[in-house]
Amino acid sequence: MYWKKALKGTLSLAAALAVLLPSPAGAAMSLVPPKGNVFLGVSDGGSAEDFFAFADLTGKRTALLETFHPWGNSLNAAYERWRETAVRPILHIATSDDQSLEELITPRQIALGRGDDYLLQINHFFAARGLPAYIRPLGEGNRCLNAWAAIGCDGKRRGHGHNTPWYKQAFRRIVTIVRGGQTLEGINATLAEIGLPPLNRTKGPNPVSLPDAPVSIIWSQLPGGSPRVKGNFPGNYWPGGRWVDWVGTDFYSEYPVWKDLNHFMKGRFWRRKPVAMTEYAVSGEDEPRFVKQLVAWTVKRPRVRMLVYYDGFGSVNPYDLSLYPRTRNTLKKKIRRASFLPVADYNAGLLPPLPAKTKKK
Repeated sequence: MYWKKALKGTLSLAAALAVLLPSPAGAAMSLVPPKGNVFLGVSDGGSAEDFFAFADLTGKRTALLETFHPWGNSLNAAYERWRETAVRPILHIATSDDQSLEELITPRQIALGRGDDYLLQINHFFAARGLPAYIRPLGEGNRCLNAWAAIGCDGKRRGHGHNTPWYKQAFRRIVTIVRGGQTLEGINATLAEIGLPPLNRTKGPNPVSLPDAPVSIIWSQLPGGSPRVKGNFPGNYWPGGRWVDWVGTDFYSEYPVWKDLNHFMKGRFWRRKPVAMTEYAVSGEDEPRFVKQLVAWTVKRPRVRMLVYYDGFGSVNPYDLSLYPRTRNTLKKKIRRASFLPVADYNAGLLPPLPAKTKKK
């Protein structure tokens, strides 16, 4: 576990740098690593032990931890994991319960303000702590198995608040509120400009203003769509560059359609945005060639600045890297290069724990 010793020194340096950094603020933040570098990341398995086990497997820790959260879920437990692992978080927001998969809210309902209480909670959480984070709302909108998808697995449009216009409007509302940095009048004016109703806080009066949250927004879709039919390609879900800081996509060894991945990189709407590989993984069989190719593909494309391994979760987990020794060894070798960053300068490890809850008498 040599990397743990190196981490202590790196975090000490990060703490010193943090004093010199300006306070994170602004309507849009890129949080892109220094030129020529890529942030390494891994999915959140629900415990710090999972994070450190992955680091031991690969011989290198990761700068980012991607947490998948259902709509309305508290961030408190995730925050303590982010602190313990000293990462910069990626928060993926889903609209289905992570256990039952029941849909909690539709894209149409989000767009019309039914979920504003949760969005205000996210804005306040990151702004109050000055914690830089990546927010990934409704990833893989063009994957039919997701509750927020616009196209069903039969290739037909789903409707009932799930079409691509509602997806884009939901995305824009999420970004407007989570970013914050405006007065109530400003927020409502932005929403009105895109044809949406004003802020709708149900748990008390609307705030007078929303603070700047130091967040960077990732818009992410599958490179080709599932199913791969008309109306389900990434561009059909594009909300506009104003609402996006990063573009992301997911790529797995089961479906290595390199033609689609290369086409995604050339998308004309987002050709100037940094690119995140928000999920990649092997499953089913040992595939060292896949990770070798993907790392080489990343190195050759300077716009790709984030590489996140999806390590899965649960007792039956086909994505668990420990199941694939040749893949693990290849990945371990390929990410040794210094340009794959194991730590972000400003991260949750520099922040204090949440206040202890007081028991009611």
